[in-house]
Amino acid sequence: MSNLLRKLDLTSLRLFAAVCKERNIARAAAREFIAPSAVSRRIAEIEALIGFPVIYRESRGISVTPVGETVLRHAQAIIASIETLGAELSQYASGAKGNVKLVGNLSAIVQFLPEDIAAFQRVFPDVHIDLEEQSSAHVMSSVLDHKADLGICNAIVGADQFDVWPYRVDRLFVMVPRSHRLADAGAVGLEDILGDSFVGLGSESALTQLLAQEAAARGAVLNVNIRVTSLDALCRMVHVGLGIAVVPQQIGEMYLDTLDVRLVPVRDAWAERRLILISRRNEPLSATAGSLVQFLTQTDASRFEM
Repeated sequence: MSNLLRKLDLTSLRLFAAVCKERNIARAAAREFIAPSAVSRRIAEIEALIGFPVIYRESRGISVTPVGETVLRHAQAIIASIETLGAELSQYASGAKGNVKLVGNLSAIVQFLPEDIAAFQRVFPDVHIDLEEQSSAHVMSSVLDHKADLGICNAIVGADQFDVWPYRVDRLFVMVPRSHRLADAGAVGLEDILGDSFVGLGSESALTQLLAQEAAARGAVLNVNIRVTSLDALCRMVHVGLGIAVVPQQIGEMYLDTLDVRLVPVRDAWAERRLILISRRNEPLSATAGSLVQFLTQTDASRFEM
């Protein structure tokens, strides 16, 4: 019996199960769209392999032998297992099951992705999303280097080398201590705050680079006294009066009730940043990654005011 695994094929088992169900070789052959002689030959091969008859051929059909009943029970289990495998694989093909490696910048992860991913997984509970925070520049390099399937970053230089979908609009505000001279201003421009001391993020941050570029365009350099690695620390530094900071609107609003700070809109065009979803250009996405892209970029005018 050691040869069963190598010689007992699925087609023979399926045809044998059909014969047992129909109790007739001719009817089973018609159901399976195959010649009766081919069905009979397959069953004879099973019998030769196991050394026992599995059916009795009778004038009006067949009956199943005791050995045949055992073979049938296992054949049905194998067929059911293969059908289950097919159903599960179809979930992967339709994007309902699988794994996606996603990298995102700090702004996207703090403001938008928690709710969006939670909503996605309510629809696709068998999809696992591996999410990692990186700067926008590192998001791009991770996608290019096949370290991630998808990335979410600011629309910075280099984005044109990817397939790109709009994700969100990120609006920037100035966070100031409640006692600051601009705390009650309706809006400010960068020129209004160039003389202030700033709290900033690391030099690789897209926000840091944006502010530096805009200041340089005005012939100035920002006075950044403190650099931190998280937006939480950034806001707390402002709270204790160590400087002002430029922050995404939704992040700043999270702290208005707990910290002694105010948010002032930035009226300049650069203060409205586009967050984009990227993948490697001209490389097909897996069905699972494609489902995530479709979900995250679903048309909603309130989300994509580009």
